Amino acid sequence: MKTRILLVEDLPDALELMVDLFSNKGYEVDTATNGVEAIRAIKNKEPDIIVSDIQMPVMDGMELLKNVTKDYPYIPVIMVTAYATIDSAVEAMKIGAKDYITKPLRLDEILAKVERISQLNSLIKENEFLLNKLQQKYDFTNIIGKTDKIKQLFTLVQDVASTNTTVLIRGESGTGKELIANAIHYNSARMKRPFVKVNCGVLAESLLESELFGHVRGAFTGAIKDKVGRFELAHGGTLFLDEIGDISLNMQLKLLRVLQEGEFERVGGTETIKVDVRILAATNKNLEEAMEKGTFRNDLYYRLNVIPIEVPPLRDRSDDIQYLVYHFIEKFNKIYGKNIRDIDPKAMSILKNYDYPGNIRELENLIERIVVLNKSGIIELKDLPSILPAEENVAGSEINIKKGLVRAVEDFEKRLILQALEENSYNKVQTAKVLQINRSTFMSKLKKYDIN
Repeated sequence: MKTRILLVEDLPDALELMVDLFSNKGYEVDTATNGVEAIRAIKNKEPDIIVSDIQMPVMDGMELLKNVTKDYPYIPVIMVTAYATIDSAVEAMKIGAKDYITKPLRLDEILAKVERISQLNSLIKENEFLLNKLQQKYDFTNIIGKTDKIKQLFTLVQDVASTNTTVLIRGESGTGKELIANAIHYNSARMKRPFVKVNCGVLAESLLESELFGHVRGAFTGAIKDKVGRFELAHGGTLFLDEIGDISLNMQLKLLRVLQEGEFERVGGTETIKVDVRILAATNKNLEEAMEKGTFRNDLYYRLNVIPIEVPPLRDRSDDIQYLVYHFIEKFNKIYGKNIRDIDPKAMSILKNYDYPGNIRELENLIERIVVLNKSGIIELKDLPSILPAEENVAGSEINIKKGLVRAVEDFEKRLILQALEENSYNKVQTAKVLQINRSTFMSKLKKYDIN
């Protein structure tokens, strides 16, 4: 769509010059010879940018600017003035003009200023569009379910979003803790400010400190330039600290200071930096047990646990599974251009009665795979081999004992690893944790069984 520009100028030669300039550059151009005509033109078809002279009859540019600033504050205005009235241009900037140009007009200057504002307008509109999409995506109505537990969660998230308080979101892996954090931020007064996320569980202590607080050049080997940390990036907005239960005691102490004082220093730096950040934290760990063992600080726990939100596992809200199933079918139908129309009642019964150790994430991955592979348009039992109970899936659970004990155990181990990978979204680090083996052992087993 072309940028529409309104040119307001009472001198015919100057107006014609600007009309030719912007028309040749592909702009849609409207004109007016005074402020009254300009207001009429704006009401008829709103421009993206206004370029207006200050000295005009009937209604001058200053009066027009006041009207536009009051009624159309989102339309940027560039004022044109003679050198003799430069003070008027300064006054115009105070009222709300985006820029000013002095006469005699220089075509390259006026074009450059208009194009700069046009590009800025495009960025603002794109950001507003993306923000609107995010708000729709993380609207409260996207917390899907009708059980009492999910209704209570829905109400609590609504109440908390409008505040500025710290929130600790707890629940098993895959329950949707990050979705809750997103919903809180994008329905808060900070929604137009940054929403910055950090997964504390995947970074070593030294890397996490630099990630959170930033560092100065030369702070350590490889620090070739200053780095802004996540706290600074989130200034005015929200910082989501995921896997908070995995950070070391030393990092807990440093984090506590920021929560208490709202200030910190970059790694290797001496300047104290103040920030205004709302903290949302999440964990799947039992922090009360961690405090008893001395691996989590009591004072940090109470700083974080101002408003606790418990996200229930999927097995505790099985009546919601059918709603989630249909939601994911609709989602993946759109993504993959498929047309899954219905679910066989027996298949739905299996889906509703499965335990889902990977919670909603596992269900979503399962439905995605089914939608991609299904050719009939109806989900049936044959589409659910990975979660069918043994009596429903003899072939899938049968182990060939004629291979001998060693081979039979290897077959079972390979099947178990594949299932664990699937349930953990093929995240190798998380899968190794779930299987309770170290990463090097897990990687050697992947190589042994040729699992890519």
